[in-house]
Amino acid sequence: MSISALAPSGSAEQDHSRLFANPRATREPYPAPLRSIMNIERAQECRRWLSAWPGIARQATPLYDLPGIAQQLGIARFSVKDESVRSSLGSFKALGAPIALVRQIVRLHPAFDPALILMGRYAQQLQDYTVISATDGNHGRGLAAAARDAGCRCVIVLHANVSVEREQAIAVYGAQIVRIKGNYDDSVEEASRLATVNGWQVVSDTSYDGYEDIPRDVMQGYGTIAEEIVEQTGAQPGLAGAFTHVFLQGGVGGMAAGLVSYFWEFQGAQRPTFIVVEPVQADCLLQSAIQGRPARATGSVDSVMAGLACGETSMLAWKFLEPGVDYFMTIDDQQAIEAMRLLANGSNIDIPIVAGESGTAGLAAMSVLRTDPALAQQVGIDAHSRVLMINTEGATAPSVYEALVGQSALTIAARQASWHAS
Repeated sequence: MSISALAPSGSAEQDHSRLFANPRATREPYPAPLRSIMNIERAQECRRWLSAWPGIARQATPLYDLPGIAQQLGIARFSVKDESVRSSLGSFKALGAPIALVRQIVRLHPAFDPALILMGRYAQQLQDYTVISATDGNHGRGLAAAARDAGCRCVIVLHANVSVEREQAIAVYGAQIVRIKGNYDDSVEEASRLATVNGWQVVSDTSYDGYEDIPRDVMQGYGTIAEEIVEQTGAQPGLAGAFTHVFLQGGVGGMAAGLVSYFWEFQGAQRPTFIVVEPVQADCLLQSAIQGRPARATGSVDSVMAGLACGETSMLAWKFLEPGVDYFMTIDDQQAIEAMRLLANGSNIDIPIVAGESGTAGLAAMSVLRTDPALAQQVGIDAHSRVLMINTEGATAPSVYEALVGQSALTIAARQASWHAS
């Protein structure tokens, strides 16, 4: 499959892809008020605490160069940070909810050793403690796994569009499942209501008035991804790094904020150009950029990119995205699916990669930009560009993945193993 297969049939506007240049983006040094909320020191602390958890890989996730795709895109370098192998959970969310749970427990029990919480050292003391969250799948799975290992109870609220397959993947960790009608935002409201009625603790990745500590902890956990990239590329503080452009998934904005904050603090004015990508029907971040404040999506929110199907921007994440992200962009579902297939196919020079529905947003957006010279020029992408995308998830719903890609994730994984061996 070629890049042209990912291109919209008409103009980007006709096919709903949209690019918005953020007029509030800045390249000043990382502001002190933002550093007081999220910083590299705290990200490193998160990484140390999580390193003892059996639920996560000991080594850094791979950073793959895909020279074949780079050639098709007409750029110097295209790289993928593959979070699908972060843990058996299958996504980057293994870095967020677990560290937020650890930090919340430490706030309640300052004498507990944070590195031992997920080892079950304090399970007896935590057996009556209950955490709850709404999820599209991956966040809830991460929280359920962490709660099980810590020894506390977990309740997960799922909305109508979450598949039974994703529900089962959460329930296997012992979480109590609550099903509701409506969409993700409705499930967030129900989780908040249940927490209030029962005295449970909400562990959410989106913030709202009076609720910022835990979403901050979730976002800070994602700094591990950025730190590994810095190590893997030999980046130096205050200098331009290996990549000129970094594509980040949208959603409520937490993952993007976690990585933007780290790279911005580390590289300062030499930070890369950041482009945040989200589904056209879940465009809350793009609308926030247009309106200059946290805003809601204008579409149905229902998207095959389940992890990005969020209707409302995290207020806390927006504090980082508003000054730190250069462009906001939307893509449609079909573009994401075609990007999944392209990464799965690989080539004699590109390793096959299992990338889930939300994991391919960067490649889908990049492909749209390269088919429209005016858009590419606006973003500053040319033959010298070095582009990074984050594959945020693998086949977290294996049957959905196989239906969309036409091959099973196990088949792709076997081909990847053969590629490594050749």
